[in-house]
Amino acid sequence: MRRPLIHRSPIPGLGISAGITLTLLSLVVLLPIGALLLNGALAGPDRLWTEVNTPRIWASLWLSFRLSFLAAAFNLVFGVALAWVLGRYRFPGRRLIDAAVDLPFALPTAVAGIALTALYAPNGAFGALARDLGFKIAYTQTGIFIALIFVGLPFVVRTVQPVIDEIEREVEEASATLGATRLHTIRHVILPMLAPAALTGFALALARAVGEYGSVIFIAGNLPMQTEIAPLLIVIKLEEFNYEGATAIGIAMLVISFVMLFVINGVQVWSRRRIGYV
Repeated sequence: MRRPLIHRSPIPGLGISAGITLTLLSLVVLLPIGALLLNGALAGPDRLWTEVNTPRIWASLWLSFRLSFLAAAFNLVFGVALAWVLGRYRFPGRRLIDAAVDLPFALPTAVAGIALTALYAPNGAFGALARDLGFKIAYTQTGIFIALIFVGLPFVVRTVQPVIDEIEREVEEASATLGATRLHTIRHVILPMLAPAALTGFALALARAVGEYGSVIFIAGNLPMQTEIAPLLIVIKLEEFNYEGATAIGIAMLVISFVMLFVINGVQVWSRRRIGYV
């Protein structure tokens, strides 16, 4: 017997809800991407390649995606650990820490950038300490890395924390009763259950970091070939009225982001199937 293409819900309203969903998806996502691709098609592939194929743009793309991936990976590890602490333990100040996780969501990106620069500049609290130790944080790639961690951490924590709350403690106790060590329980019981949500948080943190602008430009220093991010180059091209150049960089970022998110979603689907979610 063939399975139906549409699984209807007992609650009516499929047509209205689907129409609203498709309309919002088109206005918010598809139309902007379509306009970008249309501008690229009008410019032509040769012009786009000429605009992108410069050492300065390749350096900015490599910097943006490399540091975004590293920051998302850092947030994946420590975000899961932080979510586990907040979900499994009760201690003084827990609610304060839990609320502080959402600060990057609430702060305007420019304010976050100014605050980070004030802290990590050579005359700042942490920057002065780093200067005394012989290295520099602000206006380097290290400063960009810290800023991307700051804006991306809440995505991992808030994605993983509800899943941790749903994991019953009896599962861990049963594993211990059967003779499993704590490390074995974490690797073979807890982590497989957290993997789909953790990968979702990783993808969200990565997507946010790749397109981050406001909190990075203040602490980056914006030195060409060193600390210049790709979104800043897009703004520079627009200010120069070089719309083809801005379109070329935007399409390059879109293609690279799509490939990275496609791979992450593939790993996520595989992890879900492995633990029997789908």
